[in-house]
Formats: sequence, C-alpha cells, structure tokens
Amino acid sequence: MKRNLAKRWLFYVVGLIILALGIALTIKGRLLGLSSWDVLHYGLWQTFGLTIGSWAIITGAVIVLLTAIGMKRWPKIGVYVNMIAIGLFIDIFNWLIPDVYGWGAHILIFTLGLFIMAFGVAFYITPNLGAGPRDTLMLVLVEKFNMKLSMARNVMEFGAAVAGFLLGGPVFIGTIIIIVGLGRLIEVFLPVTRSLLVKFLGEDDPNIIKVI
Repeated sequence: MKRNLAKRWLFYVVGLIILALGIALTIKGRLLGLSSWDVLHYGLWQTFGLTIGSWAIITGAVIVLLTAIGMKRWPKIGVYVNMIAIGLFIDIFNWLIPDVYGWGAHILIFTLGLFIMAFGVAFYITPNLGAGPRDTLMLVLVEKFNMKLSMARNVMEFGAAVAGFLLGGPVFIGTIIIIVGLGRLIEVFLPVTRSLLVKFLGEDDPNIIKVI
C-alpha cells in the first residue's frame, strides 16, 4: 500500500509538470489569450515584475490562506505541492521554450498547449491526492455561500480574468476556448490516464479516481 502511495505521488507530480508545460505553451501562444488565472498571473508580471510562475505561487498562497480561514483548518499537503510545482515549472518551461511569432505559430502552439494542459490535469487528478488551491477555494465558496459548483467556478474565473485584463493580461478568443473546452478535454483524457496509472501500479487501486 505504501509503495502504491509513493507511485501515486510520483504520478501526481508528473501530471503537474505536464500541466505546467501546457500552460507555458499557451503563454507562448498568448495572442489568442490565456486561461482566466493565467491572465491574472501574466497581468501581475507585466505590472509588478517578478515572473509569471512566481505570481502563480503567490496568488496560490493567498488562496490557501483564504481557504484555511474559510475551512478553519489548513489544506492537505497536495495543495502546497500543486501550488509550488506548477509555478516553478511554468518558469522553467517559459525559459526553455523559445518565443514564436505570427498568428499561425501562435495558433499552433496555443492549441498544442491546450491539449497538453488537459492531459496534465487528467494526469494529476487521477491519483486522487487533492485539488489545487483554486479548486479548494471553489469548494469553500460552495459550502459557505450555498453556491452551485458551476456558479462558484464562474465567479472565480470571471474575477481573475477581469483583474488580469485590467493589469494588462491577454484576453481573447483563446480565453473562452479554455473556459468552454478544457473540461471536456479532461473528460476525454481521464480514461487514458487512469489506464496508465493502473498499469504503473500493477493493479487497480481503490483510492484512485473512478471514471464513469
């Protein structure tokens, strides 16, 4: 069982790295816009400096604090691993991947990034080791304010996108595509990532995510 847990954690971290790669690719293809939270991180970077990954970690830390206040307890360790790993690897991949020029290149790299993001999310949620800071806050909003899950998500996404846009973050058709399409792509990839994890573990673990 402990061996399975270690393998699940490894799978989880690899998923976060894949997700960070997808985010970095969409940043390189930013003429089409970014996801709501990345619009905010990009806008903060444009306005105040540091790095996009640093702002992903900082906003994540603020959200963790708000979540802890709302829940009256600190979130589980997976939230912190999620927050730090994604921010760190966004910066690494942003440094490694060269900038692209022209609409054609931006469309291509953005599309590639979108699919890799979805695969990364499916990959990291499959071991069932906890949500990221933003998803955890969303659940707090649902519990504390009796919101529907979709409403809580929309409020957070809209707020992040507007704040990021006001700070100079790129909002365009790609932002809408990510909001509408990312969840559907994750659903497509989940059976694949679950199959990969079962093969990696050598057995079907009851603790990993179920796919209907």
